[in-house]
Amino acid sequence: VSINYRLLKEYPHDSAAFTQGLVWYNEQLMEGTGQFEESNIRRVELATGKVLQQTNNTKDIFGEGITILNGKLYQLTWQNKKAFVYDAKTLKLLQEFPLNTEGWGITHNGTELIVSDGSSNLYFFDPVTFKELRRIGVYDHLGPKGNINELEYINGYVYANVWQTDYIIKID
Repeated sequence: VSINYRLLKEYPHDSAAFTQGLVWYNEQLMEGTGQFEESNIRRVELATGKVLQQTNNTKDIFGEGITILNGKLYQLTWQNKKAFVYDAKTLKLLQEFPLNTEGWGITHNGTELIVSDGSSNLYFFDPVTFKELRRIGVYDHLGPKGNINELEYINGYVYANVWQTDYIIKID
């Protein structure tokens, strides 16, 4: 199914930032970036693209998706098998949790964190303990749907891009 769209406006953005996650929060753009030695989370002024605040990851971290739930910003790492929790207002690191898989995309349904790892699975985590609560496999008419990447939760559905394709899938 194809969706029609119309471009309303363009905004400047740091072209050196390897964007892994974007969240609109308190009238500001929150961004998580990737690449070893360059990963960070940042608060960005939408109109100018100016970085207002930034917290850098250590050089060995490849940052991935971000989401914000209950005033906390959650950041995944790609192969480091860690998740970081920050205060969403100050970007101060609050906690670090081990992750049993790679981190690709993250969103939430209001009570649980939902994570992808590039496989055909979605993982549901408790946002306080980061304990895995359950996982579900994602399938279409051809079988397991792999390369599930960045996630968004909208009106009871998880939307995900399929890495290295032009597809966005809607998961019920």
